[in-house]
Amino acid sequence: MPVAIITGASKGLGRALAEALAGRGWDLVLDARGAGALREAAEGIEKLGTRVAALAGDVTDAGHRSELVAAAAEFGGVDLVVSNASALGAEPLVRLDALPLEGLRRALEVNVVAALGLVQEALPLLQASGAGAVIAVSSDAAAEAYETWGGYGASKAALDHLASVLGEEEPALRVWAVDPGDMATELYAAAVPDDSAPRPDPVSVVPGFLRLLDERPASGRYAAPALVEER
Repeated sequence: MPVAIITGASKGLGRALAEALAGRGWDLVLDARGAGALREAAEGIEKLGTRVAALAGDVTDAGHRSELVAAAAEFGGVDLVVSNASALGAEPLVRLDALPLEGLRRALEVNVVAALGLVQEALPLLQASGAGAVIAVSSDAAAEAYETWGGYGASKAALDHLASVLGEEEPALRVWAVDPGDMATELYAAAVPDDSAPRPDPVSVVPGFLRLLDERPASGRYAAPALVEER
């Protein structure tokens, strides 16, 4: 069975993607900071008949990243790494003149440094897979200038560029930076708590991610909603 590591998998997009992959027979190594929520998610996913290793921890911790890859190796290897865990930098979001530099550092550590660190740790297994892939969950804030989204957007723009370079350096892999579009998630609610406009459930964009895995297009940046519409 193929094996995926998914960070930030206890809720939202991470959990929705984990459930979809489990339904396709993937074995999963799941990460989140909240042990209780992660345990609940893992128990639900295991009912789909797949093997799940749920490891609570912080992706900025190199030891935790090593544990994730070691758990995947016990399942047989690593075929997919999904860097979905994200930090905003400030909750709620603020303008750049008020953005705490420590918050910006945290966003960069979680969204960029940890994502690269996990790929570095998993790279030998990804290369050995024969069909290794990396998904870096991006944002439209990485490409567009939105007031108060500067720190988060800068971190996601950096993640996009790392993904682009990794795709050039590792042509045998598929490396996709994927913008999931607007979604109703706890992350967005924390970012803009006064915005009560309805937004799509993360489940609605999962088919876009699955299309990448099915069709394996060239490494690059993709928008999940567009992939769903074109299907």
